[in-house]
Amino acid sequence: MGQRGEAWVVIQAILLLLYATVPQAGLAWSNSAVAEAIGWSLALAGGALFVLSIFNLGRSLTPLPRPLPDGKLVTGGAYALVRHPIYSAVILVAAGFAVLTEHGLRLVLSALLFLFFDLKARTEERWLQEKYPKYAA
Repeated sequence: MGQRGEAWVVIQAILLLLYATVPQAGLAWSNSAVAEAIGWSLALAGGALFVLSIFNLGRSLTPLPRPLPDGKLVTGGAYALVRHPIYSAVILVAAGFAVLTEHGLRLVLSALLFLFFDLKARTEERWLQEKYPKYAA
């Protein structure tokens, strides 16, 4: 996986590229005001969470799961509510956009992104615990 978890980033990029380029197929539903409201709500909430999380991390931001050597443990802002808010944000945006575009395969890929980020977060959790003994608290 690489010393800093480079393989996780490569797999993540492949999944996101697949999400962006997958042709319309599979489940589809009729465009409704409820689906549109759900899609926009998920996408906008995810986008806001993403931006907030990036600002919260500041110089500790890295796409790699292993913390930066000079990084700091961030426990405020979005990180006071969710352990991995950027991962959550990407999943929310992906699911929201899938609902908005009535794209069944993107909805399935959103679920795969959820599973992927869960596995990536488990690896990252171990590394965060090693670097920051107070992380578990």
